[in-house]
Amino acid sequence: MSVTDFAEVATAFERHLRTERNLAVHSIRAYLGDLESLFTHLQILGVADISHLELSHIRSWLANMQVKGGARTSLSRRAVSIRLFTKWAFRSGLIARDVGVALAIPKAHRTLPEVLDIPSAKLAMNALAMRVGEEETPIALRDCAIVEVLYASGARVAELCGLDLRDIDYERQTIRVLGKGNKERTIPIGNPAMRALKAWLKDGRSGIENKLSESAVFLGARGKRIDQRTVRTVVYIALGALEGIERMGPHGLRHSAATHLLEGGADLRTVQEILGHASLATTQIYTHVSTERLQKAFKQAHPRA
Repeated sequence: MSVTDFAEVATAFERHLRTERNLAVHSIRAYLGDLESLFTHLQILGVADISHLELSHIRSWLANMQVKGGARTSLSRRAVSIRLFTKWAFRSGLIARDVGVALAIPKAHRTLPEVLDIPSAKLAMNALAMRVGEEETPIALRDCAIVEVLYASGARVAELCGLDLRDIDYERQTIRVLGKGNKERTIPIGNPAMRALKAWLKDGRSGIENKLSESAVFLGARGKRIDQRTVRTVVYIALGALEGIERMGPHGLRHSAATHLLEGGADLRTVQEILGHASLATTQIYTHVSTERLQKAFKQAHPRA
């Protein structure tokens, strides 16, 4: 396959990611970006046929990224992307063997996520509730419900944006979300989040909804289903006034929810199910967060620390 066919390979791989692996749009975009970068490097190396792809070519590409200052997390992600590609290319008959299977994945330095402490979380929620009382606007009701639900459920921002009215179980106080890989899961939310959600749906949503709203739970100012950028802005503003918090978005609330669950006695498997993690190893990072917070509290409070 000639260099002019690299675009065809990318198109076929995109179709595989979309139809067979059911990946989210932003994930597909990341995979294709990595693949395009590799193809560009192959052209520089003079490799004009994808069937001639070798492990040395991939290692050369990653080394070039590292020389240019690529972070270990980025290198690790790129390596995972290309391993997925070579696996698919081998099964599709584009290469004679899966050259990526022997590629070592650079270990990323796992940074502990920033989380709110419980008093700060309560302060943020109380401030939003006060805003509702002062403004009495649909947007204030919506923003309060968004932050409460994100913190209560640990849901991803995309999952929150995708919520439909039928996904709310008022009796059981749960929401049903569609996570990565089109996997559904049911998440419990507490009384404060349910109250905020009911208030938005009863007194706020009708003030914004129109024919574009359909069955979306959360709406933008013009009545369409709310987008992720708007939700991030809502959270940034809601948490921006907290002392010591520079910039925390929806994922920070997800981290906080997981950490507070573990600190409150929830087991790892339960937290894994709530967060929708495919691997328990992903959930285990929150045990490190909790340990670090425990040590910090000990040093600050114990007279013999």
